[in-house]
Amino acid sequence: MSKADLIFIDNCKNILENGVWDTEYDVRPRWEDGEKAHTVKLFGLTNRYDLREEFPILTLRRTAMRSALDELLWIWQKKSNNIKDLGSHIWDQWADENGSIGKAYGYQLGIKHKYREGMFDQVDRVLYDLKNHPESRRIITNIYNHADLSEMNLYPCAYSVTFNVSGNVLNAVLNQRSQDMLVANNWNVCQYALLVHMMAQVSGLIPGTLLHVIADAHIYDRHVPLVKELIKKTPFDAPALLKDTSVTDFYSFTKDSFALEDYNYHPFDVKIPVAE
Repeated sequence: MSKADLIFIDNCKNILENGVWDTEYDVRPRWEDGEKAHTVKLFGLTNRYDLREEFPILTLRRTAMRSALDELLWIWQKKSNNIKDLGSHIWDQWADENGSIGKAYGYQLGIKHKYREGMFDQVDRVLYDLKNHPESRRIITNIYNHADLSEMNLYPCAYSVTFNVSGNVLNAVLNQRSQDMLVANNWNVCQYALLVHMMAQVSGLIPGTLLHVIADAHIYDRHVPLVKELIKKTPFDAPALLKDTSVTDFYSFTKDSFALEDYNYHPFDVKIPVAE
């Protein structure tokens, strides 16, 4: 039985049973019909995934791992802020007429900064430190740049990653300010689990723990009945993650570098409304 499913079920039950509704607030998000999109939420969920045990993908419903990986590579490898460089249409509603989402996500990771050792962007600095200073407690990325928030079409949700090497094991902490549990939770978990696998592989390390810290974990009002039905299902066993182990350069990974073996999942043929 997939542990990622069990964590997701526990999180959703906790939010539904113990969460706080924001119905007294004039919230920013709206549904497509213009109605306010309210949520029930919990503060400070912390989930731990041991990547040595299994790949943390939901079986309660399908998570499109290739599309999730494509977005991750768009941000971390291409360091792009233009949807024309992305294979899916998940960012279309936040792009301008030129396809730009502003100075957000990949744009921030691609800005070069001056260090004692020279000029690096945030991704290249992580890669440099993992190989040259694995003992460091300063291997951190952060894309929540206050100076550029006014020029971002969407503020970053998953905004910071802290990498930590213990022995020959690479661990990471993903910090997220906000999480739409139904739409995005497992999508982000899969993405950053894959990122740990990639960073570990090109640094000669073993992927270890992904710690996911969510400040505002919420379920939207129109998602509540969908979530209740979803968490009634019995999880399957987690699939095996297949990797192209010949890749030694982070920038050589592609969507085809990873695959899932024996990925069984429950059908969930429901169009999930997304608040804007």
